[in-house]
Amino acid sequence: MARSEARPVVTLRSTAGTGQDYVTRKSRRNNPDRLVLRKFDPVVGQHVLFREER
Repeated sequence: MARSEARPVVTLRSTAGTGQDYVTRKSRRNNPDRLVLRKFDPVVGQHVLFREER
């Protein structure tokens, strides 16, 4: 059984330039634009913005 294309796997990359990333799923129907979340970057030691990569 194939995975749904409505909820693809996306990579969130740190804007601090550390190379840290998170992997998550998102709903294309509810969030058609690129996802931006504030998450913890352990290299910097604080919360920074993580933007969706394509």
